[in-house]
This record gives sequence, C-alpha cells and structure tokens, in this order.
Amino acid sequence: MVLAVREAMRYGSWRHYVLASLLCLLPPVVMAEEQVSPSKAELRAESVTQVVLGILSYARWPVEPTQLALCIVGPTQYTDDLINGTTQATGRPVIVQRLLADSPRIATDCNALYIGRLTDDERSRLFASLIDKPVLSISEGGDQCTVGSLFCLRVGDDQVSFEVNLDSVARSGVRIHPSVLQLSRRRPASP
Repeated sequence: MVLAVREAMRYGSWRHYVLASLLCLLPPVVMAEEQVSPSKAELRAESVTQVVLGILSYARWPVEPTQLALCIVGPTQYTDDLINGTTQATGRPVIVQRLLADSPRIATDCNALYIGRLTDDERSRLFASLIDKPVLSISEGGDQCTVGSLFCLRVGDDQVSFEVNLDSVARSGVRIHPSVLQLSRRRPASP
C-alpha cells in the first residue's frame, strides 16, 4: 500500500494520493474460497459408488482378475462418480467403461455389470449372454431383482441400500462374502 501512495505522489494527482491513503487505512481483505456444497444428486452418486465398490470388494471370481472391469450398460442416473475411475479400498483399480446392452464384449471383457434402464427384451438377451459366465450384476433400479441381477440398489435421499437375489448369486459363479448377504434385504430364491 505504501508503494501505491508513493506512485500516486509521483504522478502528482491528489485524487490518486487520497485514494491510496484511504486504501492503506482499510484492513486487508482475505478472499475466502467459495464453498460449494454438493447437490443431493452428487451425494447419491457418491453413495452409490461406495456401495458398488463395497459389493465388488466382497466378491470373488473363479479366476481373480488383476484389474477388475466394471461395465455400465443402459442409461443410468448415478454413475457419474463411477465413470471417473475408481480404486477399491484394497488399492486394486477398477476399470469402468460404458457398453451397449447387446455388445459381445460384455461376456468377455466385464467382471461386473452396473445395469441401468433396459427394455425387457434387452434385459433377457443380456442375461442370456451371461449364462455360465462369472459376472456380478448390479441393477440401478430395484424392480429388476427378480429378473437376473445379483444385487439391486435402492437409492434414497439419505442412504443407498440393496437387495440380493440369492438364486442369481448361486447361478453366477461369483462368490459373495456372507457378511454382504447379511447386510442386504434378501430376495427369496425363485421356485
């Protein structure tokens, strides 16, 4: 500030001198970084990511992949956080990619699926392509848990919970730790 006063005096403008002198009397202003709180949608997406990574960390495949591949299929609401790339708590990276429901790569390149909105026909074809393949499937909408998904998310404003389809778990070839099964609301096996 003293420099501003000297500069004002050097140019001889009394206005600059007065302004610079007044500025010297003001306390310094510290600009605080604007704190932006995340929206409810962002919080839900973060919660979904935590739940999905938690489920994946308690799953074991017949041949454990070195890099876990999670494929997102269909339109989704809560995968923005997942798409950015994630790492499990164990430090193992999770490769995340979007694929079309009828992509032949699903059966060969995906260890886990995050399934959004699909038609009944797309869903049937998808699960038919996974027969005898060890693929863990998680549906974003809870109503599909009877149609083949292992896990079905229930996303609310305050929490994310999930259901387990025990019949689908038994058929998948993927072993799920019992503690995860106890945390869920179980969907009974189909007769």
